[in-house]
Formats: sequence, structure tokens, C-alpha cells
Amino acid sequence: MAKKEQLSFETILAQITRKEFRPVYFLMGDESFYIDRITDAILANALKEEEKDFNEIVRYGADVNVNDVINEARFYPSFAQHRVVVVKEAQEVKRLEELVNYVEKPLASTILVINYKNGNFDRRKKLIAEVEKHGVLFESKKLYDNQLPAWVNGFVEKKGLKIDPKASQMLADFIGSDLNRMAGELDKLLITLPQNQTRITPELVERNIGISKEYNNFEFLKAIVQKDILKANRIALYFEKNPKNNPLNVTLIVLHNFFSNLMLCHYLPNKNEAGVMQGLKIASFQSKDYLFGLRNYTPFKTMEIISLVRECDANMKGVGDTGSSNGDLLRVLLFKILH
Repeated sequence: MAKKEQLSFETILAQITRKEFRPVYFLMGDESFYIDRITDAILANALKEEEKDFNEIVRYGADVNVNDVINEARFYPSFAQHRVVVVKEAQEVKRLEELVNYVEKPLASTILVINYKNGNFDRRKKLIAEVEKHGVLFESKKLYDNQLPAWVNGFVEKKGLKIDPKASQMLADFIGSDLNRMAGELDKLLITLPQNQTRITPELVERNIGISKEYNNFEFLKAIVQKDILKANRIALYFEKNPKNNPLNVTLIVLHNFFSNLMLCHYLPNKNEAGVMQGLKIASFQSKDYLFGLRNYTPFKTMEIISLVRECDANMKGVGDTGSSNGDLLRVLLFKILH
């Protein structure tokens, strides 16, 4: 049987907002942001405030067994259209596959929400097939690092605002792929946005998040690409003095992603701005760094840099190194890249 196409996060939220509920929502995966947002939307829309005391049940996987969940789901609502049963951290529920005994014939008046985090439930189990038949199965996947700036842009645009490309890259490099934390920091930024200002700038990020607009991975990479030796070393020194806000592993990810993409650029049929944008599926402002990279780094040097970054990552983890500090490792790496 062909795998049923998954509803998108946006589609599920739209249905919930229209109060079009399904009897079962099985939300699983490594990215908790989407799981939490769908669950919160159900809790906000399924019941009126005065109905929640008797009809909203929230349990945690470590505190219940599968029979407890089934029993809660089989109760009829009290003076309301729905009864909402949410099981958080459902990966802790033993023999969860036995929930199939309920999901095969779910109660129409119950909205059962299963939050299964930090991985996926075995899709080969009958439970998954029954969820897809009667309810909603949603797999929440982690974003790749190169997808984060676009996610930030989309989050801000949904609020009716804009964000500078540099600002979104700064946030992506500093916060990483924890979308709950990213959303929280963005919400703080939106609150501090001056009246009548509709754009988040690098200066606003620097002032409110604590990221330097001059000393960050965005500027560090730019200095390396343009072979600005003085600026690159100045930023590396700043990173060494402020390791908490500038962890080496994040810098290495940024460098590895860029030079891996640069290697692809060397073999594009068209090495102009349009060709790079199309080949890497990136925006115009991002393509400029790759055009500099094509001029300043040969394919052989690019491959060497990728190898050097991987070696530095191994050294940072204690492989093949005698105990150099992260600052020393970065300085050595920088010298080898630029010379």
C-alpha cells in the first residue's frame, strides 16, 4: 500500500482553526516545535474556557500506561461537544502499540493527541496504519542548518514584518536549529521593535540578543571568502575571548556548509549569479559570497579546506590532537585556509 501523503503543518493548523477536528492526532519526530504548536492550537480551539475543567485531560507518558490513555479517551464529554485527551512525552508509555485497540474505533467526540518526541514510532506497527485511516499522522523533522534563515524569514513575514538577510543569518548561526528557542527569541525581538519600524535589523539583534553584528560567523565567513586576512583574524580572536556566544562547532558547521556548496559551484555549467542562485537554490544576496569564493578558491583548494575543517572538528573532539584550545585550533585552521 502506498504511503499516505502527510498533511503539512500549515494545513493542520488551518483545519484546527476552522474547528475541523479529527479523533486522533499522532505527532512524532525530532523537532518538538511543530508538535507543541499543533497541540497548543487544539487546546486553544477545541473547548471553551468553561468547558475545560471536565473535558481537557493532559497526562505525561511516564505517569500513565496505555490502558489509562484508552480509558480517558473512551469517556464522553460533559456538557461539551468534545473531550480533549493529550498525552505528552508519549514515548515513555510502555506498550504504546496497544493503543491500536482504541484507534481502530475511536470515539467521535474525543480528540486524542499523542506527543511522541525525540524520534519516530515504528511505522511498521498497525497503530500507524490505523492512525492514518482515522486521524492525523504528523512527522516533525529537524531543519538543516542551511534551511534556518529561510525559516526565520517566514516566521517574521507571518507577523507582517521583514528581517534583513544578515540579521536572519546571525540568528541562525547563534541559536541553531532549536526552533522553540528561535521562536522565543524572535517573539522577544518583535516586542522590542520600535514603533513604526517594520524590519528587524542586525543592530536590533545585536542590542537585544547579545550577538555582535561585526563579530559573528556571517562576517567571519565573508572575511575568509574575500581573503580579508586582518578582519578574519580579528574576528577569530573575538571568538576565542567570547567562546560561550561563539562555539567552535557552530563556526565549523558554517565553514563546512559553505565550502561544500562552493565545490558544487565549481562544477556548475553557469558560474554567474543566476547560475549559482539556480544551482544552489539560494537568494541573490547569498550568491555574492559564492562568486567571491569562485574567484579566490580553486576546486583543489576548496576540497583541501573541506578536509581541514573536518580535521579541525576531529581535533576539537580530542581525536589526533594533543590538547590545543579551541582558539588555537581556529587560528591554525584560519591560517591554513588563507595561505
